[in-house]
Amino acid sequence: MNEFDGPITDFRALLHPMNRRRLLQGASLLAGAAALGVTATAPEPAYAQDKVLNLLSWPGHADPAVVKPFEDKYGVKVVAKEYVGGEPMLALMNQSPPGSFDVVLADAEYIHMLKEGGFIDKMNPADYPLADYWPEFQKFEPHWVGEDLYSVLIRFGYLGIAYRTDVLSEADVKSYKALWDPKIKGKLGFFDWYLPTMGCLSLYDGNKPPFDISDAAFGKLKETLFSLKPQTAGFYSMADQFSMLTNGTAAAIPGVGDWVVLLLQKSGVPVSATVPDEGGIQWTESMSIVSSSTKKDLAKAFIQYMSSPEGQVRSSIMPAYWASIPNKKGWELLNKDHQAEAKALRHTFDARNVMDEYKDGKIYIRKTPVKQTIEQWNDVWSEFKSM
Repeated sequence: MNEFDGPITDFRALLHPMNRRRLLQGASLLAGAAALGVTATAPEPAYAQDKVLNLLSWPGHADPAVVKPFEDKYGVKVVAKEYVGGEPMLALMNQSPPGSFDVVLADAEYIHMLKEGGFIDKMNPADYPLADYWPEFQKFEPHWVGEDLYSVLIRFGYLGIAYRTDVLSEADVKSYKALWDPKIKGKLGFFDWYLPTMGCLSLYDGNKPPFDISDAAFGKLKETLFSLKPQTAGFYSMADQFSMLTNGTAAAIPGVGDWVVLLLQKSGVPVSATVPDEGGIQWTESMSIVSSSTKKDLAKAFIQYMSSPEGQVRSSIMPAYWASIPNKKGWELLNKDHQAEAKALRHTFDARNVMDEYKDGKIYIRKTPVKQTIEQWNDVWSEFKSM
């Protein structure tokens, strides 16, 4: 999944590396969380707590379609406190009483913050089937501090361009140049968050990696972004992207991907997503053991299940939203039991698949700006919106 239902500029500014410790410790985070309606209450399931695994996650991860085999095996109930966006997740971790959560699912760019805040435990790599993962994910850099592992990758996806296939062809979207195509003038939508769109446009400008760029390159990125204003249809929340692509208000949206279009394709909407030749951005969802948990053995067992072939298959086709999975044995089981879904996810072994973009060197992990501040990037985005 991707991050926000709308711009939260003050919150995101706190994510600059110099401010991360303050984010985890200070009142600014709590005030921002309150403004978003985030509460610090712990889950209150109708089960004895020793029979509950409390999960903090994006929506859908405690769906019985995903977790029932684990629940049946251990005689427990997986109960989720759901959030949307990394900052509400951090706020809940910071506010909730110790022991409120046993496992936290977070995006890669937040793992080091959780570690620095003392919220998650070091994990033993030997406890998890990392050897069964694609080589690119066996030592996924955002999850490690030196030789210490703090999170296990469960699912991921790529961000490039989502588009209506009745307006643009596959050939049209081989490059981000498609965003300037006269066919979509006034029909180019934007996810209302600076990082995915500006990251993709930075790749179009030739910046690799896209978030570690010089001030001169940042100036060029601003020009590139502003040149899209005549194409613009609007700026959308996470939920609105689905409806805008469905009703044709938006013919293309940069900075999103399969996580949006696969659900729409199931409903017959003529849409697709692609990573253009210039490259794309990766989002991830990973699981860590919460340091204050009193059920760490159960937490470990749950992450083992979610990273196993069965857990991976169930996660990949989770009813809330589909995603790619890193476990190759999970791919094999998906192809055996769910051939149509494997094809839709591009998880087949006999055709070009999602790992080929990695092999092409086309995928870059989503990060916050390196040489500029978050405020600088956000200010450019705000200026673009107000033009």
